[in-house]
Amino acid sequence: MHRIALAMLLAAAPVLAIADDVPAPLRPGAGQETVERICSGCHTTSYIRMNAPFLSEAQWKAEVTKMRQVFGAPIEDDEVAEILAYLIAEYGAPK
Repeated sequence: MHRIALAMLLAAAPVLAIADDVPAPLRPGAGQETVERICSGCHTTSYIRMNAPFLSEAQWKAEVTKMRQVFGAPIEDDEVAEILAYLIAEYGAPK
């Protein structure tokens, strides 16, 4: 019985996550507009703020690379540096 209840809860989790996926305003800074334009094409900015306490500079680089190479995000080469500079400056994990 408990397994069925757990399975039902886990099945509903993605729906609950989507319902809470509300855009969050980003901190002002150089590159903010590019990040909002590019990143919010696939997901809300709440993901950036949610992950900020955990991601170091290297991890932000890995995330942007993953978005381009794995998920096919339309990020031009010249936009990568601007996006990374913004994410690291405004949302890099404390050292």
